[in-house]
Amino acid sequence: MGAVYRAHPWSVRDANLPHRTARPSGYLLRTVLIDVVRLIAGGFILYLGAEWLVSGAAGLARSLGIPPLIIGLTVIGYGTSAPELTVSVASSLRGSSAIALGNAIGSNIANLGLILGMTALVSPPRTDGALIRREIPLLLLTTAALPLVFLDGRLGRLEAACFLAVAIGFTAWMVRRGLSSAAASADAMEDAAEGAGALGARSRGRLALIATIGLGLLIAGGELFVGGATAVARAYGISERVIGLTVVAIGTSLPELATSLVAATRGHADIAIGNVIGSNLFNILFVLGAAGVIRPIDGDLATMRYDLWFLGGMTLLAALLVRTERVVRRWEGALLVLSYVGFLVGLVLRP
Repeated sequence: MGAVYRAHPWSVRDANLPHRTARPSGYLLRTVLIDVVRLIAGGFILYLGAEWLVSGAAGLARSLGIPPLIIGLTVIGYGTSAPELTVSVASSLRGSSAIALGNAIGSNIANLGLILGMTALVSPPRTDGALIRREIPLLLLTTAALPLVFLDGRLGRLEAACFLAVAIGFTAWMVRRGLSSAAASADAMEDAAEGAGALGARSRGRLALIATIGLGLLIAGGELFVGGATAVARAYGISERVIGLTVVAIGTSLPELATSLVAATRGHADIAIGNVIGSNLFNILFVLGAAGVIRPIDGDLATMRYDLWFLGGMTLLAALLVRTERVVRRWEGALLVLSYVGFLVGLVLRP
């Protein structure tokens, strides 16, 4: 029976044990308080990390003449997805394919519905033609490819390696084009010179340090939150798939949410939307790719049908909203948030 307690100190299974083996109420209360403290501390650290990461990355973009969109798609977009990578790789190593897969799919749905939607409610984000021509079509293709690789019920190492290769190749190409475009633009060079002069004593090295510390705080805060939330969810006997799609997905998406909201309030909406698109590409190509290379990921299409259909629908909806007027307006943000709420309700009501 000690093995039961090691699985979780107040597992649902404890309620079925004889009274003499039940944990004392004081122990249960301490466990709950520890989980709550982890949740609160994780949320606070996430906020600090978002503040520092956006401040440092936006300053570097101005000083170096790099378009903020490129920073959002790479440093911030990939960096804030580090919790997803950590959780999925760890789950793959433990053989918990349901959590690894549910984490990636659920995080992408949360990014589009919750994060992009709430960002639009705060400050409607705008984008440029480059994002519409390059990143969004790739996101649509990778989302459509996801169910195809699971036709045989598994994401094998070869398929995962292909995902990784596409992620690395596209990112390198995108950064090189972004830097070339910035260097060739007279306006970008003028902005870089003005930014460098305005920074004064805040050197580029200091800005890089601030962004790095912010990224580290985001990762640490995400880990704290997910650890506390997952412990509570498992205590109630929730399945690993649902945990991955909801608790873990929302928890690991908190860095994107915090970063996007902070960026929106500071007038960097291009960073916010680049963050969402970059994170979704990262979650499919890099997170699942890395986890699948370490250990093949099992996935039943019949079980995942609802999740994949919703992910495809949300991705298509977001692409259409961005393409229409190159801005996601507040009512459209509300539509995205309501769609995400509908996903959660449907997930709970499904047998």
